[in-house]
Amino acid sequence: MSERGQIDTEFLPRMDGPPVEWRIEPGLTDYEKAVAIMEERAGLIREGKAAEMVWLVEHPPLYTAGTSANSADLLENGRFPVHKTGRGGEYTYHGPGQRVAYVMLDLKTRREDVRAFIAALEAWIIATLERFNVKGERREDRVGVWVARPDKPPLPGGLPAEDKIAAIGIRLRRWVSFHGISINVEPDLAHFGGIVPCGISGYGVTSLVDLGLPVTMEDLDLALKAAFAEVFGPAESR
Repeated sequence: MSERGQIDTEFLPRMDGPPVEWRIEPGLTDYEKAVAIMEERAGLIREGKAAEMVWLVEHPPLYTAGTSANSADLLENGRFPVHKTGRGGEYTYHGPGQRVAYVMLDLKTRREDVRAFIAALEAWIIATLERFNVKGERREDRVGVWVARPDKPPLPGGLPAEDKIAAIGIRLRRWVSFHGISINVEPDLAHFGGIVPCGISGYGVTSLVDLGLPVTMEDLDLALKAAFAEVFGPAESR
């Protein structure tokens, strides 16, 4: 089986259709409301009644538990609301200062390959970070995008320190995706301390601002849209 870094990550549509809708939601979006909207939109896409969509949101502070979540990884029960969700993965944090991009694409019109789709989402994140001169990296044993931290003490065993800057958690229903990715712009990193993020212990979490970059959410959104076009094709704001 090929490593994800060797997989072809181009997911351009194979047939003509309406452009992907690019939607930015102002303010903070209730999580349960977001899931309901995603599920409805995914159903309409599946039926050919709506265009594919990327929906950019911020949430109030909360934890989500994916289908593989281990209850032992919830370290501070009661700190923030916990939402059980149908996406893959374990516990993750969402909150202000973190950009969540919900990705509703019809893979039947692109490529019916789940592993390649995850690699494509990673490629999208990595290409976005490159626009801020941040080198995002894959890890074969850990989904998500990581950055090396030579400024920090090495890990046990002498391995270089590295922090997670972006997470991925998706669900497919009849080859239409929903849920998506999150990138840390300037969240309160202490909020990640209430969980074992994605079930991975021993590593840190970082953000663009934590790395010393004065990036705004608007800056990130522009970079996300440009990088999305490279991997998935152009999207139009509405």
